Amino acid sequence: MRKEKDTARHIGIVEPQYFTFAHPPDEFILESNDRIGPVTIAYETYGELNEDRTNAVLVLHALTGDAHAAGYHRGQKAAGWWHDMIGPGLAFDTDKHFVICSNVLGGCRGSTGPSSIDPLTQKPYGLDFPLVTIRDMVHAQRHLVSHLGIDKLLTVVGGSMGGMQAIQ
Repeated sequence: MRKEKDTARHIGIVEPQYFTFAHPPDEFILESNDRIGPVTIAYETYGELNEDRTNAVLVLHALTGDAHAAGYHRGQKAAGWWHDMIGPGLAFDTDKHFVICSNVLGGCRGSTGPSSIDPLTQKPYGLDFPLVTIRDMVHAQRHLVSHLGIDKLLTVVGGSMGGMQAIQ
């Protein structure tokens, strides 16, 4: 017989956050040498960053995932895609760790991607959005981690495409 889930071990309501960098003329240079900017990265955090900033864990999503890894968005019934792994007393214990999950560059859930407005045309990039590699995604995440004041991550974890990023 399965026990009811312990809701005290789960994250409650979370709000997406956004970090924008690479404002022209200091655009983000992709591995292809294409330039893009400004770049916005959507992300969520869970738990608290400790004083010496050594408890940060970066969680990377699969191809069809997004920054919403745990908890609930206001007015939504669906929990984040790794809700049963991130929270107090869970595998990524938010009583001990500061967990960060960002949407990838080129994604469609808040980070700069094909549906974003191209500052040159004032229309969505669409098919004109530049090719983004795994290395480009990681480079953008480094900007986010630096923005959060973190010099070194405790660990990086991800499945599928997220695992490919973690290896970088």
